[in-house]
Amino acid sequence: MPTSVDVPSLPGAATPPGAPPLGSRLWLYTNFDCNLACDYCCSQSSPHAPARRLPAEVARRACEEFAGLGGREILLTGGEPFLAPDLDEIVAAATRWVPVTILTNAMLLGRGSRRRTLEGLDPARVVMQVSLDSGTADLHDRHRGEGSFERARAGIELLRSLGFRVRVAATVDEADASEERSLQVLLDADGIPSEDRLIRRVARTGFADWGVELTLDSLWPEPTLTADGAWWHPVGIADPAMQVASAPLPVVTVIAVIRATLNDPGRDRASALGAFRCT
Repeated sequence: MPTSVDVPSLPGAATPPGAPPLGSRLWLYTNFDCNLACDYCCSQSSPHAPARRLPAEVARRACEEFAGLGGREILLTGGEPFLAPDLDEIVAAATRWVPVTILTNAMLLGRGSRRRTLEGLDPARVVMQVSLDSGTADLHDRHRGEGSFERARAGIELLRSLGFRVRVAATVDEADASEERSLQVLLDADGIPSEDRLIRRVARTGFADWGVELTLDSLWPEPTLTADGAWWHPVGIADPAMQVASAPLPVVTVIAVIRATLNDPGRDRASALGAFRCT
């Protein structure tokens, strides 16, 4: 990997277990509008949120530069990415260079232009990650809205029928950790392999005023680009303290700022940085 994205050498900035090396993956927020308003949404997305769509040309330039820096994976999130009218162009710009993962609630894929966009994607280059918080509708719908559980389940079935690898990600409050077993049972029955399952806790950011507290001094970075800047990590997108640049390009500058922050001897490194995996 080029020196511009080398992992810092200071002991306090060593890559923690389970975290991606700095510069190996890049997050793109395609948009911030969403068909849901989940009560713990880290990006404060909802049907009423400003779209803040990432222009396809900016995405193309970012993907090209990231690949030139030795990047290995691009992840698209939102909002709901399938609300972005030029999602197909953004995916094409990314899959030209590296594999892509799209984070989706899988509720809008069945028909119309979104179905056509979906069917135009290459399952060999695109992985779909779907949010499903529990093995029954009660907990999932409590956070995401009535009926969302069944529609997400239908979306997963559709994606698998079209040949996509589907990962399932659950966001579970500490108080509801007992629900994890029912989700595992459901995924066993559906044939979702264990390596395609992720269960994480709520992060205290965005709409959530409870959960795991994350800061620049506790969170291992995963560079994240939006229409209006660059951020330390996708889960910190609503926290002004997590913004590292006022523009998404150039990517090399974004990574350099993050690396400099990691290496800053004036920052508190009393505790090791930890990974918060969104995938």
